[in-house]
Amino acid sequence: MRKDGRKKNELRPVKFTKDFTKNALGSVLVEFGDTKVITTASVEMKQPKWMDKEATQGWVTAEYSLLPSSTSTRCERERTKISGRTQEIQRLIGRSLRACVDLEKLPKMTITIDADVIQADGGTRTASICGGFMALKIAVKKLMEQKIIKKNPIKEEIAAISVGIVDGEVRLDLCYEEDSRAQVDSNVVMTKSGKIIEFQTTAEGEPYTQEQLMEIFDTAKKGIKSIIKMYK
Repeated sequence: MRKDGRKKNELRPVKFTKDFTKNALGSVLVEFGDTKVITTASVEMKQPKWMDKEATQGWVTAEYSLLPSSTSTRCERERTKISGRTQEIQRLIGRSLRACVDLEKLPKMTITIDADVIQADGGTRTASICGGFMALKIAVKKLMEQKIIKKNPIKEEIAAISVGIVDGEVRLDLCYEEDSRAQVDSNVVMTKSGKIIEFQTTAEGEPYTQEQLMEIFDTAKKGIKSIIKMYK
């Protein structure tokens, strides 16, 4: 039994609040325990500047921010230069969402997913992916209703979760207290059908075995299936 009473393969309480803000085309407040992230989807009817002008496809990208009061000690706003950690996380969110989208069905437009962490207690990047997917799904639905796009570009639902080895056992959905002392840290992104988008697994202390690797994968897969069911 863990500090918060959960079993080793049990998620924290998960909640999605749709249409959390009124200006973004899609918005969701996502909560995994005490981790809370506001995710929004904004649409611009233009392609990124770097994209070939002859290209017909659109683009999905992401930006991530840890707000100053989201942690126990105030973190500074990244006004002019973003940290390597922030760059890595927003690239992870962006490529995870692009993996489930047919960009040709988003003609000459850019959808930006913003993930703003208002309270951090572990798993902020995976929560951002789950909330970001839901915000994207809401935005796509509205674009179709407005006849801006003709076909649904979302190929398959996705979700993400953290897993780690703490005190010698594989645990699902780590809070900060567990994550900060994990021997192995893993972030997994998968599709509803079980295809892998991202499988980041790093030994923070002792190396892990192949058997432990498979247990991490199986634990993440079950957690992701549970999260996708919550989307409905």
